Amino acid sequence: NVMKLLEVVRGKATAPDASATAFALAKRLGKVAVLAGNAWGFIGNRMLAKRQEQANALIMEGAAYFDIDQVLLDFGFPMGPFAMGDLAGIDVGWRIRRARGERNEVADTLAEAGRFGQKTGKGFYIYEKGSRTPIPDPEVEKIILDASAKKGITRRPISKQEIIERTIYPMINEGARILEEGIAARPSDIDVIWLYGYGWPIYRGGPMFWADSVGLKHIADRLSHYAKETNDPSLEPCALLKKLAASGGTFASLAAPSK
Repeated sequence: NVMKLLEVVRGKATAPDASATAFALAKRLGKVAVLAGNAWGFIGNRMLAKRQEQANALIMEGAAYFDIDQVLLDFGFPMGPFAMGDLAGIDVGWRIRRARGERNEVADTLAEAGRFGQKTGKGFYIYEKGSRTPIPDPEVEKIILDASAKKGITRRPISKQEIIERTIYPMINEGARILEEGIAARPSDIDVIWLYGYGWPIYRGGPMFWADSVGLKHIADRLSHYAKETNDPSLEPCALLKKLAASGGTFASLAAPSK
C-alpha cells in the first residue's frame, strides 16, 4: 500500500482500452502507472536482478557485503542489496532457486541455517529484538570466505568506484536492452519506475537520465572492461548501448521527435 509504482503489463492481445482502464484505476488508487511489455521481471525487477548478480559476484571476489551496501547508501539508495534481501526475506529466492535446481552458495547457506533476514533476526546481518538496524556478522563473512575458497577464487581489494560501476552500469545496460526489445516505450518510463518503485535517489534523475550525464561511451567502455576482467560475457554492452556510445548519442535522444 506504500509503494507508489504500478507497472501495467501489456500482453500481445491487450486492447488499448484495457490498458487505459488500468491507468485510470492506478490514478484512483493514488499510484504512478507505467506501461510495460510482458517479459520476465517486466522492467524494474529485471534491472534489479542484474545489480544483485554483480553484488553477489563482488562479495565472492573480495568486497565485504556491508561495504557494498554502504557504497549504494552513499550513492543515495535507502538501503543496499544485502540489507534489502534481509528485508524481503532470503528464503524467497532460496525456494525459487531450489525449484529451478539452482544454487547461490552464500545466500542458500544462510537460508539453510534458518537465517531468513529481518523476520528471523538474522540474515546477512544480525537484528536485535525490535530493531531494524543491520549489524554485520563475522559468521557471514566466514561463510563468504569459505564459498570463495570452494570456487577457487583469489580475493582482492575492490574499490568503491568498482562497486558502483559493477552494480549500477549493468542496470543501465539492461535498461538499454529493455528499450531494444520494446518492453519499455521510452527511457523516461524506466526512470519513473526506479524513482517510484526502487528507491533510486531522486536528485540523480533516474538511471537512464543519470547514465546520459555520466556518458554512454564511458559506461560501455567500463562494461567491456569488466566483461574481460571477470570473464563474464553478460557484462558486455548490448547493441543499443554500443550504438549510442559510438555515435555520441544519449538515451534522451531516443524520446526526441523525429524531424
